[in-house]
Amino acid sequence: QVQLVESGGGLVQAGGSLGLSCTVSGRTFDNYVIGWFRQAPGKEREFVAALRWIGGTSYANSVTGRFTISKDNNKNTVYLQMNTLKPEDTAVYICAARYGTPSSRIYDYDYWGQGTQVTVSS
Repeated sequence: QVQLVESGGGLVQAGGSLGLSCTVSGRTFDNYVIGWFRQAPGKEREFVAALRWIGGTSYANSVTGRFTISKDNNKNTVYLQMNTLKPEDTAVYICAARYGTPSSRIYDYDYWGQGTQVTVSS
């Protein structure tokens, strides 16, 4: 089993920045992937970014150039730095884990956190 706990959400004005954390615990291996997804009210969950622990990242087109995913090996934590935030970035942000290669598909992920709310005011 893998457990994921998100933190760092909050309220920010448009154009501002916010950082999220996803702390991973439990049974983990080097070949696992951490993904960030988000879900706005009334909308489907969508892919944001993914990081493969042994190297490699991927991003959704909507956040490329504004968001950065990174990790701290010692803390078993994956971060999502979000800059130049827009009101349409408002959502619950959820991290997820899978073994193998990075994927943007929700159903490829086996473990999910509870999510953290990000609200961007205009």
